[in-house]
Amino acid sequence: MQAMDILQSIFRWIHVVAGILWIGLLYFFNWVNGPFAATLDADSKRKVAPELMPRALFWFRWGAAYTWVTGVLLLLLVFYHGGALLNDPSRGWTIGTIVMAAFTFFGVFLYDALMKMNTGLKTNTKVQFVVFLILIAGILYLMSAWAGFGYRGYVIHLGTLFGTIMAFNVWFRIWPSQKKIITAVKEGQAPDAAVVTMAGMRSKQNTYMSVPLVWTMINAHTTWASTCWSILVAVVAIAWIGVSHLYKKAGKVPGF
Repeated sequence: MQAMDILQSIFRWIHVVAGILWIGLLYFFNWVNGPFAATLDADSKRKVAPELMPRALFWFRWGAAYTWVTGVLLLLLVFYHGGALLNDPSRGWTIGTIVMAAFTFFGVFLYDALMKMNTGLKTNTKVQFVVFLILIAGILYLMSAWAGFGYRGYVIHLGTLFGTIMAFNVWFRIWPSQKKIITAVKEGQAPDAAVVTMAGMRSKQNTYMSVPLVWTMINAHTTWASTCWSILVAVVAIAWIGVSHLYKKAGKVPGF
């Protein structure tokens, strides 16, 4: 048991430090660099982007990787090995438990497929808010009623789902797109508009998911909101509304 406690402490330490690095840069890109870059002319972008962005994106993507890996290790240690997953541990794992635990990691492919469809989900954040909130409510209901997850179990698994989607976006959507964008800017060419739009939207969605993700990290260890899974749906909605206001504020912060 002491060995498990030591491992948990080490993984939590790395998880928090890497998470600060990752999410801090995410907010820098969306609320600082984005509005700043919009003020630059083509020559300035050609000088700044190839020097700034590869450096920032290096720490960004590796912060995401270490946060995700240590988060999964903690999930295995605390919730699977430690028995903190189920509302009634004596019930054991059922088909529902297996399916929803698997969905936590493989649901990212459903998300990615939805985002590739030629619908309002691609570009309209209001449509995304409604659709994803309905999906999240359904996922939490299934985790609670069908899979038998306890409060701590469904809270941390929603956070894991968000974190998996966000890490996927960083490594397989944002970073490949940014390499194309930076190369085009460096060569004095206009980046592919579709690539720019997709990278920007995935980064924005990561920002929206990051705030409720932090909630799940903190509140997976408390029980005051355990009366109903719908409380977590409300938390996600409040967080996303708050992020939308921060985006508006970011565009109004002036330089000197």
